[in-house]
Amino acid sequence: MNIDTKALAEKYGTPLYIYDFDYIENRYNTLKEAFAGKKSMINYAVKANSNLSVIAHLAKLGAGADCVSIGEVKRALDAGVDRYKIIFSGVGKRDDEIREALEKDILLLNLESEAEMKRVEMVAKELGKEARISIRVNPNIDPQTHPYISTGLHENKFGVEIDMAKRMYIYANRSEFLNPVGIHFHIGSQLTKLDPIREACQIVGDLVRSLRAIKIDIKFFDVGGGLGVVYDDEITISEKAYTQAIFEATKGLDLTLLCEPGRYMVANAGAFFTKVLYEKVNDGKRFVIVDGAMNDLLRPSLYDAYHKIEAVMVDGNVERTPADVVGPVCESGDFFGKNVPLPPLSHNDLLVVHSAGAYGFTMASNYNTRAKPAEVALQGGVDRLIRKRESYEDQVRLEREYL
Repeated sequence: MNIDTKALAEKYGTPLYIYDFDYIENRYNTLKEAFAGKKSMINYAVKANSNLSVIAHLAKLGAGADCVSIGEVKRALDAGVDRYKIIFSGVGKRDDEIREALEKDILLLNLESEAEMKRVEMVAKELGKEARISIRVNPNIDPQTHPYISTGLHENKFGVEIDMAKRMYIYANRSEFLNPVGIHFHIGSQLTKLDPIREACQIVGDLVRSLRAIKIDIKFFDVGGGLGVVYDDEITISEKAYTQAIFEATKGLDLTLLCEPGRYMVANAGAFFTKVLYEKVNDGKRFVIVDGAMNDLLRPSLYDAYHKIEAVMVDGNVERTPADVVGPVCESGDFFGKNVPLPPLSHNDLLVVHSAGAYGFTMASNYNTRAKPAEVALQGGVDRLIRKRESYEDQVRLEREYL
């Protein structure tokens, strides 16, 4: 970001999220170009960053939405995503959520179990509607990523094995109220190895061929998301190599190819800014205490995830020594980084936590009755507020009437 971050921090206060919308647009266009010549749809994974302005920006570029709650479906619609570009995924959908999704006539519901399929059929019958569905296949592929974000092994809660998927497709194809139009898989997040993706594509591509052979007309081939990004020194998969693996696996099949990037789109578009409150040293251990906390950015505490942390506008020649960057929340897990090389810091010095555009604000909470931070968009060199900072009154509004 080529901006005066100190000025923005003064203007909007800290803690603060800032997103580069030009970067997001570039990422979308790069991925779309990699699918050139094929029928395709890029369905942004709303869970990565669900700010309405972020979704609207991508919708204007032509993106659809991958949603994992009815709330996310509503966000996508509010932000201007075409309903025929919206997918409703997720392991557990309540009957009322299924009903609302069918009434909103979105592209399809992605199903994760036989029991869920029967519930969708029941609700569709009650409504007198046909439910367009896809089934999430679990190809039992090791994605070679963090175990918390692995989703394609039989030990994970997601999807169904191949044989079960076949039985579900046959049942759905015979049902008056189900229309199996798609197939889906997603083996994990932050994927930096192409081979697991290629192997999963081939397995599911072969399944489509066997379904076509028994007259089940799959139209949408959804490879999920998970494309990794650079947080530290990762070597990521090129967009061309990624799409080529998909093309090879679906050769000879007339399909619309779908993918669901989230982190890929927004992680490195975003940064989190926090001010230094003070420093302290305990028996030689240095701590930098900041006004941001785990309730604002949970990933380091939850996954022990790495985010590059730097001091803003500090003399580059000053010696840096290791420090734990910690927040005010009353938990030992409240940290953004450990043993981070930082210069001596004073009250109100500004730190930037990089690569915070995905799974940052969207996982924020009000723990310790802390207000959620503001969010700001940068586009064409102009900054604008896209979510105001919460107040105490915002937090207690739904409780006051019951006092």
